Amino acid sequence: MSKLWGGRFDKATDALLERFNASIGFDRRLYAADIAGSIAYAHALEKVGILTAEETRAMVDGLHAVLAEFDAGTFAFLPSDEDIHTAVERRLGELIGEAAGKLHTGRSRNDQVATDMRLYLLARIPVLREHLLGVQRAIVDKAEAHLNVITPGYTHMQPAQPILFSHWLMSFFWMLQRDLERLDDLTKRVAVMPLGGAALAGNTFGIDREALAVELGFDRISENSLDSIPDRDFVAEMLFWAALLQTHLSRLAEDLILYATAEFGFVELDDAYSTGSSIMPQKKNPDSLELVRGKTGRLVGNLVTLLTTLKGLPSSYDKDLQEDKEPLFDTLDTLELELPIVAGVIDTLRLNAEGMASALRDDLLATELADYLVRQGVPFRQGHHIVGQAVRLALAKGCGLRDLSVADYQTISSYFGDDVHDVLDFRRAIEQRSVPGGTATAAVKVQIEQAKVLWGGRTRKSAMLFS
Repeated sequence: MSKLWGGRFDKATDALLERFNASIGFDRRLYAADIAGSIAYAHALEKVGILTAEETRAMVDGLHAVLAEFDAGTFAFLPSDEDIHTAVERRLGELIGEAAGKLHTGRSRNDQVATDMRLYLLARIPVLREHLLGVQRAIVDKAEAHLNVITPGYTHMQPAQPILFSHWLMSFFWMLQRDLERLDDLTKRVAVMPLGGAALAGNTFGIDREALAVELGFDRISENSLDSIPDRDFVAEMLFWAALLQTHLSRLAEDLILYATAEFGFVELDDAYSTGSSIMPQKKNPDSLELVRGKTGRLVGNLVTLLTTLKGLPSSYDKDLQEDKEPLFDTLDTLELELPIVAGVIDTLRLNAEGMASALRDDLLATELADYLVRQGVPFRQGHHIVGQAVRLALAKGCGLRDLSVADYQTISSYFGDDVHDVLDFRRAIEQRSVPGGTATAAVKVQIEQAKVLWGGRTRKSAMLFS
């Protein structure tokens, strides 16, 4: 079969270039978007008199037949199908004859693929959104079920202050909430229709782009054909969004991997999300979480791949832009597989409250002593120094802060009273932090209720996920 563009050429394409140039191996997944765009474009061509009503009916029926073949897995590709657009148009011609050749009137594969990519993303974003909400649900359910479990909080991977484990969990809810809000925001920029821009200069037949946008479900049309045809900002933004989400998931995975070690013993992963060793029978490995952590390099790499492709392109369409699809498809596929696994890990996670309690060291309460001194009228910086001396004394005696006597404390500072030991209590330390966003039980309950309010503001479909 001759190329759609072959009239100007005397020689056939080199066989290696044929393979190098073809995108059908990966862009075939755009078939539904491509056919939807073609059906809408056929209606637009009828409105301006390029197609008769009979031709439009035949074309639309033929396109539906092609769609059915793709859906059934019976569509037969030919070696001449260099991309999904070529394949669909070729098959349409086989079904309805020469009238199929009118479908490309005033349209370029440049605006066609730009439209297909946006339609495809608009269909995939709601799926990602539901999976992300599923992870948030798992986090809140687990936090609510284990609201009062106390655990060490860490900075610089060193024990810092006591917190509620539910507070730690909810910190990831809010990371993912920002990701959800970013996804909603970027969707507005995906929902812009470039169809009608043709190759670069615009359509010559006066098609109604506004009507086309409505039929295809776009929010608005693009403003400049020369900008909109090569515009892949929306793909780059999607890949950035995914890379940042993946970074958050990797941080969650890293914490849980550490907490599941024998040395920490704070949590245990369910068998369904663990694997064993081929040589060491005792091993229970957190491979699910290690892969979450490992996929981060892949998704960040996909973003860098596209940015590197885009950074030196001249105006309008260039074949380099064919390189936008594989990074995007790989990223979407990775997240759609991964997010339900993350939700499952959290849903089935078992907490070892005793293990966390045994890791609560007295020095986690050092800040409580400094705050105690502040309430006695000591400036915080001075109090900080005084408590540092108390920590040093406890280290010298080989004991904890709670084991120092009142007399020991009073040798350091007269501001320490007989009630100094009252503040050296883990539960009290937590409940003192009742400000909004703090780790106190009441404050974490507020976070959980805020999360439920956010869910209530979602679409009906999304709300059902949490019922």
